[in-house]
Amino acid sequence: MKMTCLRYLFLFSGFILFGLGTALAIKVSYLGLHPWDVLNVALHDRHGLTIGTWGIMCGLVLVSISFVVDRRYINIGTFLNALLIGPIIDFFLWSDILPEASHEWTDYMILLAGIVITGVGGGLYVAAGIGAGPRDGFMLSLADKTRLSVSQARVVVENLVLLIGFLLGGPVFVMTFIYTFIQSPVFQHSLVLFRKLLQLAQRKSSSSGFVA
Repeated sequence: MKMTCLRYLFLFSGFILFGLGTALAIKVSYLGLHPWDVLNVALHDRHGLTIGTWGIMCGLVLVSISFVVDRRYINIGTFLNALLIGPIIDFFLWSDILPEASHEWTDYMILLAGIVITGVGGGLYVAAGIGAGPRDGFMLSLADKTRLSVSQARVVVENLVLLIGFLLGGPVFVMTFIYTFIQSPVFQHSLVLFRKLLQLAQRKSSSSGFVA
């Protein structure tokens, strides 16, 4: 029980950090965003609704496809991811507590902070082990059903999403193309760190007589 609570603490803390980092990046979106955020911002600008709402809709579409193609990667955490991160992003954008774009060098610092926070948040909620996010689950399902590796599937899908977002008028600029090169290492190191912390907590819990 103690470990289950800790896993959910990791999950929801990761969602909050991921939403905060994404919202920070959106504040300086003219520098460029991650492909999925490019799409969500483009849909928001063209059709209204909030950026987070479009994130929910895109996430649920991916979950639905993954559920039909290969439901192994669908879990409670997948649905929580799809349903909660969007509102968290909207909350931070609505709350007016984040810095606004100044169109100076400090905007790059804001974007860098957003990328790092998002990477840490992603590593935190994935380390919880309660289900892949809708995008990750979709990539894994696609890789399983094709001859593509997971990384190749990600490249294909994100390039397609980026193209659609760009054609819809989304914020594509130089940082769009180096976003992943910063975020991925942060995510990987965070994932390793938080998994080790969970394993340490598991050992301590077992030695204390608690049941996970």
